[in-house]
Amino acid sequence: MNKRIRLQDIGLKDYKETWEYQELLFKEIVDIKVKNRREATQLLTPNHFLFVEHPHVYTLGKSGDIDNLLINEEELASKGASFYKINRGGDITYHGPGQIVGYPILDLDNFFTDIHKYLRFLEETVILALAEYGLNAERSQGETGVWLDVGTPFARKICALGVRASRWVTMHGFALNVNTNLGYFDYMIPCGIKDKAVTSLNVELGKEQVSLEEVKQKLLKHFKTLFEAEFIS
Repeated sequence: MNKRIRLQDIGLKDYKETWEYQELLFKEIVDIKVKNRREATQLLTPNHFLFVEHPHVYTLGKSGDIDNLLINEEELASKGASFYKINRGGDITYHGPGQIVGYPILDLDNFFTDIHKYLRFLEETVILALAEYGLNAERSQGETGVWLDVGTPFARKICALGVRASRWVTMHGFALNVNTNLGYFDYMIPCGIKDKAVTSLNVELGKEQVSLEEVKQKLLKHFKTLFEAEFIS
């Protein structure tokens, strides 16, 4: 069992390039697991955690509805945005500068084999980090992600989740709005949910900018505690 996680902060990176990199890391882990089973070896599987920001992009999960993207290809181009249909769960999501995207690529056999628990731990990581800024973030019944003012007319989403898992290996992850341009959410129905707004950390704190590095460190602290993990470079 290996609870060490290799941490990489790859900065601002094209979505497709990052997706392909995730796939390479994912395949590396799966191949080791297949080899262990086939040849009765005991090779340790690695774990990875990527931090990244993406240029403006909309992604649609495998169960999503394309009608939740409200602009066409020409309009996407005029906004400097791209679009991809991808292999995670969930509906449509926006990524862009000022948003912290976290991609844990983990072999859950190293931690626990429970996808529901995994998703809840990702949410809890964000909830605990936001609590350090004085925000009472919560889960919303029947909806993944992290929300504020749940159960009120002012409910708004601050963090989206969408993952893929196969052979207990994960990819994709969470997207936390920190200094995000929320105007880009006007061109979609976020996660297919029509009656709730989105928000960002800087808006909630009434600040022009919040330190991305500071938020990342808080996220890593709580992720490490929840998963009983060790980060390595």
